[in-house]
Amino acid sequence: MDGALRSYRRFDVEEALAYDATIDGSSTTVFVVALDETGRMLGGTRIQGPYQHVDEAHAVTEWEGRVGEAAIRKLIADRIPEGLLEFKSAWVEHDSEHRIAVREGLARSAIHIPHLLGARYALSTAADSVAEGWRVSGGSVVWWIPAVPYPNDRYRTVALLWDTCTFRRHAVESQLPLLEAELAELAAQVGMPPHAGGLA
Repeated sequence: MDGALRSYRRFDVEEALAYDATIDGSSTTVFVVALDETGRMLGGTRIQGPYQHVDEAHAVTEWEGRVGEAAIRKLIADRIPEGLLEFKSAWVEHDSEHRIAVREGLARSAIHIPHLLGARYALSTAADSVAEGWRVSGGSVVWWIPAVPYPNDRYRTVALLWDTCTFRRHAVESQLPLLEAELAELAAQVGMPPHAGGLA
């Protein structure tokens, strides 16, 4: 969270982090971090859910009172029955020579963490200027939900969705061998929930 705070402050968007509300960890199910060989943290993200109700999702607050609010609420509600997680607070250390690899690794966790928690879907929001970098693991921009000026008018935030049953159709080709190898390793180490759609 401290790394996320540094990163968000660098772009003057720390209000989007909701640091005071999330620092106690009670709203976070899993933290994912990337470490270099010395143990230095190079990036991370946190995951909320699986959700039981639409209003648990932070994304609804980003569209609240704006065009697209009903659409984002329906997107979430329709996917809760099969398991929906939300990825928040993603960051990558700006001076790391491994920035791209770290971002791609964090993006792949949008497939792995749902598998581990027995959920089918992962949701995230991001500025449209960086969304492409997070889509490499098979996420798609939800085109029918209009972008919103969040956290302020300098940004156009879009919704991204990953489906563990269909991610292979959308993932960048270079990421597929990594995704498959990591999924196989996770299956060997901890097993998979019964649905494990991504391995079908």
